[in-house]
Amino acid sequence: MKTLFVMDPLDRLNLAGDSTYALMLEATARGWPVWWCTPADLRVVHQRARVHARSVVSRLGPDPFEQGDREDLDLGSFDAVWMRKDPPFDMDYVFSTYILDLVTDTTLVVNDPRTVKCANEKMYALQWPELCPETLVTNRVADVIAFATEHGRIVLKPWDGNGGRGVLVTAHGDRNLRSMAEILTEEGRAYAMVQRYLPEIAQGDKRILLIDGVPRGWFSRVPGTDDHRGNMHVGAGVVAFDLSERDRAICDALAPRLKEEGLLFVGIDIIGEHLTEINVTSPTGIWEVRELMQRDLAPELLDAAQAAR
Repeated sequence: MKTLFVMDPLDRLNLAGDSTYALMLEATARGWPVWWCTPADLRVVHQRARVHARSVVSRLGPDPFEQGDREDLDLGSFDAVWMRKDPPFDMDYVFSTYILDLVTDTTLVVNDPRTVKCANEKMYALQWPELCPETLVTNRVADVIAFATEHGRIVLKPWDGNGGRGVLVTAHGDRNLRSMAEILTEEGRAYAMVQRYLPEIAQGDKRILLIDGVPRGWFSRVPGTDDHRGNMHVGAGVVAFDLSERDRAICDALAPRLKEEGLLFVGIDIIGEHLTEINVTSPTGIWEVRELMQRDLAPELLDAAQAAR
């Protein structure tokens, strides 16, 4: 398939763990024509979605990319377009999904931009309240304090954060609690998410990768001794684990909606027995699954994309 990756610039990728790079390598190995661009390269001309993109051949080694010249192309000329720009999910990101909405039906867009713009990775999970920990979303400091009074130890985080940015652990009686709430809510001008602290985080924050609704790879991120967050960006270790019955039940509960809404590649986060996030923008973990499970998800994903067309 002629394939376009909408992504961060090539020179910003951490090639040792970047899932987009893994997909590009697999597409190149299959002999597919591969192109790349950033969201800033997208535009609309005469009601048609177009792009300034460069062809690229990907390989392992010290010279990983061989690029062609920039060309002006209709997005409808591609068989598949992968939206792989990393968060933050800001208005520039949202606007790029508006452009991708205009791609013709003959082109598969992964994940479906109509769903991506509506499926905030923290808020989307709350559509399955029975799977989530007790949660408060508010812009009021008094609400945060009352939630801490009720639940004791709590987690504060921005609703639009990623990579563990801005995640704070506090508790009722913490003299810094009000100040934390003021900062996260910008004293009433911004919303924050507050959840009951899950002590199971000490055993790890589980990441499960689903392809077309089916769990195909998983690993756990265990916080280090100097940080409470289970994010690889801040030094969490990565370990293998076995899916529990509860993990599988969560995947089964999500699968019909994920398939219906065109979310071909999704990474869900589970702490203990609770769903905490559904990552739909640019899920990662292909390299970790390959190392820990000896399973390569890149060919599975490209096969799934071919089947979805």
